[in-house]
Amino acid sequence: MGIVDKLKAGAEQTAIKARETAQELQTKKELSTSYSDLGKTAFSLADRGEIIHGELSAGVDHIKELQARLAGHGDKSEDE
Repeated sequence: MGIVDKLKAGAEQTAIKARETAQELQTKKELSTSYSDLGKTAFSLADRGEIIHGELSAGVDHIKELQARLAGHGDKSEDE
C-alpha cells in the first residue's frame, strides 16, 4: 500500500469518526432537549396540582423563586 492509499484510508476513517461523533452529539442534544421539555411539563403539572410528589416540591419551589427573582429584576429596571 502506497503513501497515497494510506492517506486516503486515514482520511476515510477520520470522516467516518467525524460523522459518528456528529451523530452522537446530535443525539445528546436531542436527549437534553427532551429532558428539558419533560421538566417543563412536569413543573407545569405540579404547579397546577395535577401531579403531587414529594421529590417535585423542592424543584417547583426553586423554579418559582427564580421566576420571582427575574420578575423583580424587570420591575427594578423599569423604575430606574
